[in-house]
Amino acid sequence: MRWGSKCFVSLVVAAGLVHGRDAKCADRVEPSYGRIDGDVTLVFAAGGVIADRGPRAEAELRLRYLESAGLFASYEDGPLVGASSKPPRVLAVGLELRPMFLFRWLEGLETDRARVDLALDSIGLELGVVFSQPSGAAFASRPGAQVGLGVELPIAANASGPWIGVHGGLRWSDTALASGVVQSVDDREAYLAITLAWHQVISAHVVDVGDRAPR
Repeated sequence: MRWGSKCFVSLVVAAGLVHGRDAKCADRVEPSYGRIDGDVTLVFAAGGVIADRGPRAEAELRLRYLESAGLFASYEDGPLVGASSKPPRVLAVGLELRPMFLFRWLEGLETDRARVDLALDSIGLELGVVFSQPSGAAFASRPGAQVGLGVELPIAANASGPWIGVHGGLRWSDTALASGVVQSVDDREAYLAITLAWHQVISAHVVDVGDRAPR
């Protein structure tokens, strides 16, 4: 009887542990938070840029593949009301690399807190070319390069929806890149962009575009 009681207690404890583990798995939040509902993310954003010589209004368009790599284009225009900015117009285009999402998701390293995971995985490196319009000159008459970092904060706990974006870095003129000498603020400028954006995950079938059978 004593042996039978011990076995019964052991079975009850084991059943409780299994049930608790199954309940925890059932309550677990889907760890991609909608990011794998499609293969491409479209981002439309608007906001402002704080730069060395005055603020500018900004609009952005971003196209990302599997939330990991993509293209971006931003257009800045000043002056804002009551302010002046030099250069008054800037166009930047380039590449964006965000390696944390796929690594953390495939390794199961999520925190199960949607906004925290989405924000961490949004950290990315931005490399691009920039075309500035100095005062009294034609648009895009001064090319250069930029290197930046970005992070985005989700307002909703989902990949598709409103986000707040923060992107900042440095820009160099073609003259500074060629000579390696920074002679003035025209040759190197720091910038910080703060935007309100809408992210939309869509299925563009980029992965299986080559696998579709002809009709």
